[in-house]
This record gives sequence, structure tokens and C-alpha cells, in this order.
Amino acid sequence: MTICAILLAAGESSRMGTPKPLLDWFGAPLIQRQIEALIDGGVDQVFAVTGNRAEDVESVITAVSPAISADHKVHAVRNTAFLSGKTTSIKAGLAALPDDVDTIVLLAVDQPRPSWLIRELLESHKAAGTLISLPVFDGHGGHPLVFDGSLLSELEAITEEGQGLREVVQAHLDSMNRLLIDSPIARLDMNTQEQAAAARELFPDPRAT
Repeated sequence: MTICAILLAAGESSRMGTPKPLLDWFGAPLIQRQIEALIDGGVDQVFAVTGNRAEDVESVITAVSPAISADHKVHAVRNTAFLSGKTTSIKAGLAALPDDVDTIVLLAVDQPRPSWLIRELLESHKAAGTLISLPVFDGHGGHPLVFDGSLLSELEAITEEGQGLREVVQAHLDSMNRLLIDSPIARLDMNTQEQAAAARELFPDPRAT
């Protein structure tokens, strides 16, 4: 079984005022911490999709790669069409996945998640045997989304006009695994410096684990 994560890190970060992937997150760039959490949470390969400030973000990815064990891989996938919408970045990541991908984890760089949440979600997804899994806090769905590899062709067909991933999710509501998470971390989404500061107060310091 091959578990691959697509980490979306191509956006303009206009409201943040600085590229989100390069935002300081407990002493390291946010994208580095996200890659570490995904690997520690059980992902085999991470495909980080870059766009805005691509070279700067990719330099971080390159620096992280040697520290990852030989059993795991980190790839930078550049999306030159990132200004055309998030679906272009999702599709760029999907196109880079290996043929034997069994499980696809989809997460945005501005949605930091601790490794324990990723691990619990992947374990729940495997045990449930459903096509899609997501964490739920206070009755609302969060991220990351986990898709069975059999949905790859449907994911590749998403469009901006069709509301992106919602097309696939809506088509499989009867095969959805909702993992209840007793923490608002499941729904963290940072678009401004103020939201990032609030998130740091809630988030466990990864250096302490």
C-alpha cells in the first residue's frame, strides 16, 4: 500500500503578506513542518505543489529531503498555472503520483495539522474501508481529506466551475468516513498573520515531540 500526500503550496498568500509556505512555524518554514508531520503521520511520499515564489519554496523542500528516511520521498511539483485556481494545483499533484498509489491525502500548506491527527485519520480510513475520510470537529468537516486511490480518475476530472473537490465528495457522500476529533485543530485555516498567531497558541510545538 502506497500512501501519497499532495501538499498545496502554490498560492499567492496575498492576505498573509508573506508566502505561507515560508511562514515561521516553530523555528522552521511552515512547509517543512507540514512535510515532517505528514511523514510522521504515516504518509510514504509527499508531493508539494509550488507556484508563487516557487524557487524559494522549492529550496526548502530540497533542504528537507536529505533528512527524510530512505523509505520516504519528498517531491516538488511546480504548477505554472497556479493563478488559474486551486484545481490546477490539485491536478498538478495528481499527475505526479505513482501508478501504485493506494491512498491520497490532500492538504493545503495553510492548514497545519499535527502528526497525531494525520495518523489517526489514516488508521480510521483504512479500518473503515470507505472511499473518502475526513476529520470532524463540532459538527463541521475539516482537513486533510483522504481519498481511496480508485478515485484518481474522478479527482483528475475536477474543474473550477464544478467547485473542485466538492464534485467528488458530493458524489460519494454514502461512502464517507467522518472521524470525530476533539480539537479545533482539525479545522485550522490560516489566511492572515492574526490567524497564524492564534493558531500557534492552539498548536502543539512539534519540537517537543
